[in-house]
Amino acid sequence: MPDHHAKWQQCREVHEVIRVAPLEPEDLAACLALDADAMGGFWSEAQWREELTATGRLRLGARCGEDPLLLGAATAWRVLDELHLTLVLVRSAWRRQGIARRLITALLERAREEGAAHATLEVAGRNTAARGLYGELLFREAGRRRGYYRNGDDALILWRRLD
Repeated sequence: MPDHHAKWQQCREVHEVIRVAPLEPEDLAACLALDADAMGGFWSEAQWREELTATGRLRLGARCGEDPLLLGAATAWRVLDELHLTLVLVRSAWRRQGIARRLITALLERAREEGAAHATLEVAGRNTAARGLYGELLFREAGRRRGYYRNGDDALILWRRLD
C-alpha cells in the first residue's frame, strides 16, 4: 500500500501542481474513499455509480501529480442552459488548499464552454466556510429551504450567471 501521507507532505513541500481531470467510472472506489473521508459516506455506492456513468453530468477530480489518491471531487448536472452543482468534496487533510476553488472554477468554465448561462447549488446555512468560498466565486443567495437537512439546518439556494 502506498504511503499517501508521505506523498501529501511531498506535494505540499514542493507545491506540486494539483491535477484536475474528469472522473471516470473506474474512479468509483476512489470516490467512495474520498466521500468517506470528507463527508462520512454522504452518497451510497449506487449514487456514485450513477453519477459517474449518467449522461448530462460533469464530474472532476483533483489529485496530487500522478498519485492515484483522490484529494477532491466536484460533480454537476447540466439541464438546458443551467449547471447544478451537486457535490463538492475535499479530503479532510487537504482542506483550505484551494482545491475546491479549482474544481468549481473548472466546472464553471467547462459549463460555460458548453453553453450554460447560469449555475446553481445548495449549501447548508451553517457551512460558513463553503458559503464564503461560493460568495468569492460570485454566487448569491436566491432562496432558502427551511429545515431541509436532517440536522434541521436550512439549505441556501445560491445562483450566479456564467457570462
